[in-house]
Amino acid sequence: MDLEILDWGRLDYKQAFQRQLVLVEERINESVPDRLVLVEHPPVITLGRSGSYNDLCISETALQQKGVDMYTVDRGGQATFHTYGQLVAYPIIKLAEKDLHAYLQALLEVGAAVVRSYGLKPMFKNGRPGIWIDSGKIASVGIAVKKWVTYHGIALNVNSELDGFKWIVPCGHSGEHITSLQRRLKHPIDLSEVKNRFLKEFRKTFDYTAPINNYRNLSQRPDWLIRPAPNLSGIHQMESLLDNLQLATVCQSARCPNLGECFNRGTATFMILGTHCTRSCRFCAVTNSKPQALDPDEPKRVAHAAELLNLKYVVITSVTRDDLADGGAEQFIRAIDCIRRRCRQIKIEVLIPDFRGSIGALQNVCNAQPDMLNHNVETVARLYPGVRPGASYRRSVGILEYAAQQGVPVKSGLMLGLGETRNEISDTLIDLKRSGCRSITLGQYLAPSKNHYPVARFVTPDEFNEWAEFARQIGFDSVAAGPLVRSSYRADEMLTTSMG
Repeated sequence: MDLEILDWGRLDYKQAFQRQLVLVEERINESVPDRLVLVEHPPVITLGRSGSYNDLCISETALQQKGVDMYTVDRGGQATFHTYGQLVAYPIIKLAEKDLHAYLQALLEVGAAVVRSYGLKPMFKNGRPGIWIDSGKIASVGIAVKKWVTYHGIALNVNSELDGFKWIVPCGHSGEHITSLQRRLKHPIDLSEVKNRFLKEFRKTFDYTAPINNYRNLSQRPDWLIRPAPNLSGIHQMESLLDNLQLATVCQSARCPNLGECFNRGTATFMILGTHCTRSCRFCAVTNSKPQALDPDEPKRVAHAAELLNLKYVVITSVTRDDLADGGAEQFIRAIDCIRRRCRQIKIEVLIPDFRGSIGALQNVCNAQPDMLNHNVETVARLYPGVRPGASYRRSVGILEYAAQQGVPVKSGLMLGLGETRNEISDTLIDLKRSGCRSITLGQYLAPSKNHYPVARFVTPDEFNEWAEFARQIGFDSVAAGPLVRSSYRADEMLTTSMG
């Protein structure tokens, strides 16, 4: 029997819970094997099905002032506290033996075996799920099940700061003493070693015999996402030109993994309207701050760069400028006009923001007749509130549909690895095709930093090939799909393909 291990590192509780629900649905649908999630959470209080606000020893206002979140969730049990230095394990497994009591006891035994491996003597208490060392509780457990697929799980205090447990009545027992491995052993414990011991005991207890060849620590990128070092001379030449012309590229701002290849080919995606964005999408590395004043000479400099580089195809994008009445549409139009005045044979693709849904602004850009209009939906509808606050899935699809109705070739892009399901990917591709979209890019989401939306999984090249084939089957003219594909990657080739 196979078991996939997912190490999420440090992850906000709400995001982890949402991801669990996705994993549960995937397991119910038999599209994936059993999984074991290992994670740490920032300070947070959760109330299980038997819990209530009476389990709090501090006001919600005081919790907010301390920066501590609180959630009511569907696991068993009452109040518990999660924080850094605590190992939380969420088994997402289908129970062959439909016995929740036996599963709970087996999960507790895994935690107890880890405690024993450090020379300590764990104890259980009748009618009180958890693990104790002498009088101190070291692990809490709370589980849920849907169609006999488990979620939630067990939390083991390793190096945890324990003051937060004073803010609750732990598991409904006033005066409960809480301890940790570090407190009992009187020295810090290597959390990665605890993870390894937990994994070993979990596999033994639940009889997973397949070799451990699928341990995915999402802080480490798989081989297919590692590129050889680029030729720096081409990069330096391009950057020097951009600096001299006071231009920016999304290649640099978004930390694109293909920057070296594209700059060495003499291609780039020019970013207009400055470098400061008025939105704070959680997937994007572009700076969010008060935007700069509009630069009237910027379109001319873009055209000059296109001429100097002898480009046959140029992509123009921008930051989002909700502070401008037209969202910056006029700057796109002026850039198109300036380029065509200097380079009559050049093909132009615009990668536009949503202009806050302004049909007038979109119509004006369509009237400028770019050779391709690109607007990325980025992710599936369900993930928009967390990934793209301020944007709307329906608005983005509507932009593509409207532009297609004006006779402009339309393109969009989708990132995978944010926690979307297979059904959500296929539904999104179908929505885009129905909107009139002719070209589609699919690539791996890579978090620009630890403060951005975390990667949920690394999508394999084989799966990208499957989605490319699906997209072609439903009628897309041009498809680019792969771990390192980005919306403007080899855009000239995609236009040629879409035009037949």
